Amino acid sequence: MKQKKIKKGRPNLTGKLTAQDLVKLGFPSGKPTGTALNIIHTYFTELPRLHQIELLQDVLAAPDQYQLHATLAPLAQAILHRKESAPISLNETKLPYTIYGAEGIEQGALSQMDIAMQLPVTQGGALMPDAHQGYGLPVGGVLATHHAVIPYGVGVDIGCRMSMSIFAINTSYLEANRDKLIKMLTDSTRFGNNAFKKPMDHEIMSRPEFSEIPVVRELKERAYMQLGSSGGGNHFVEFGEVELHGADNEFGLKPGSYLAILSHSGSRRLGANIAGYYTKVAMDACPLPQEAKHLAWLGLDTEAGQEYWLAMNLAGDYASACHHQIHERLAAKLGEAPLARIENHHNFAWKEKDATGKEVIVHRKGATPAGKGVMGIIPGTMATPGFIVRGKGEIASLNSASHGAGRTMSRTQAIKTLSQHEMSDYLKQANVALIGAGLDEAPRAYKDIHQVMAYQKDLVEVVGTFYPKIVRMNEDKKYVEVD
Repeated sequence: MKQKKIKKGRPNLTGKLTAQDLVKLGFPSGKPTGTALNIIHTYFTELPRLHQIELLQDVLAAPDQYQLHATLAPLAQAILHRKESAPISLNETKLPYTIYGAEGIEQGALSQMDIAMQLPVTQGGALMPDAHQGYGLPVGGVLATHHAVIPYGVGVDIGCRMSMSIFAINTSYLEANRDKLIKMLTDSTRFGNNAFKKPMDHEIMSRPEFSEIPVVRELKERAYMQLGSSGGGNHFVEFGEVELHGADNEFGLKPGSYLAILSHSGSRRLGANIAGYYTKVAMDACPLPQEAKHLAWLGLDTEAGQEYWLAMNLAGDYASACHHQIHERLAAKLGEAPLARIENHHNFAWKEKDATGKEVIVHRKGATPAGKGVMGIIPGTMATPGFIVRGKGEIASLNSASHGAGRTMSRTQAIKTLSQHEMSDYLKQANVALIGAGLDEAPRAYKDIHQVMAYQKDLVEVVGTFYPKIVRMNEDKKYVEVD
């Protein structure tokens, strides 16, 4: 009864078979995977692991031939039933949702949000003024669901966040010590594939999820090696000037100007691998029409849903730990402890209450939490202001605001359209020194942050303004100096 083997991925050939191993073999998640593990661990424990794998591959390749088998019939039936399952239908009509700054949002993002509002689990939604097309939920999309979490509704870079430290240092220090600060950034930060040879220890690495969740366990060593580093792309660490407005703020600081560090990064490969793995699990367990397939969800009453929730929170806390180490290194170089720190996720899912008091899962994929009194940071570009904001708790926005300016050009379009000379001139006019970054991150590739803030004046109150002065991005150590 031997059949041609199905080989997808390379499971470990030692130790006890796990659900993750079966996914690599091409097994659909859900009941087939659980049934396979139960049968193997009950009836075939004496077989070598390689023979267990071959047996399961045989059933997967030809389940119809095992329907009457004494022990393998339940597995064959689970696989056949899974293959016959019809896609889950979308609702015929979409739920209404609020769009902020609609005139500046591309049709692709609007179409993606429309589809998200037709999911059977959707309870509400909103689209932020910095929105643009992504995978599944658009970047800048906010979606509330009932008892379900959508991995691509959170995003690939789980827990991507902003973090700011404010110091009692006169802003004249920025200009007088520009070369010194540039060296601090190049010496004390790592981006993209670069990492520290000796990462700093952190309690996050002792979390039980690293041993209890198989997919996370395999990522622990890589996560440790990337501690305290930043991603590539639009992630950055920068020195700048903060202007605090008004006499009353949560930090107990007087209005005026302060030196500040602002960083933007996420959970590195840890979050990306968690997102990739559980997205595949969700798509296997929750077949949707082609146009909605990246919006597949995991029920929070399922093992996979519970695992993803734990792994997502771990990735968010890991991202926070990386930011803390970035700021600790730079604060040590400055020889000052920060007066205040502000930080917030903008790729995450939260358990919150809707207007009726019902618990919903609020996905913010590129959106800043803006519940009443909640503090957050909305950055501009490398040469335009960012803002410290206080949420107003607007129900129509699901207590959310934009996570930045939002792109007007794709990375490819920006590289083809813009020039290095133009970007250099822009930075000089803004008095900004840039370490790294290419044309794909040029300020002109983004929307006007002032217009974006105007669109969401009902969502947040501006407490302070941040002006970048020395910006570190990507892996390149070259920098564009100003006159």
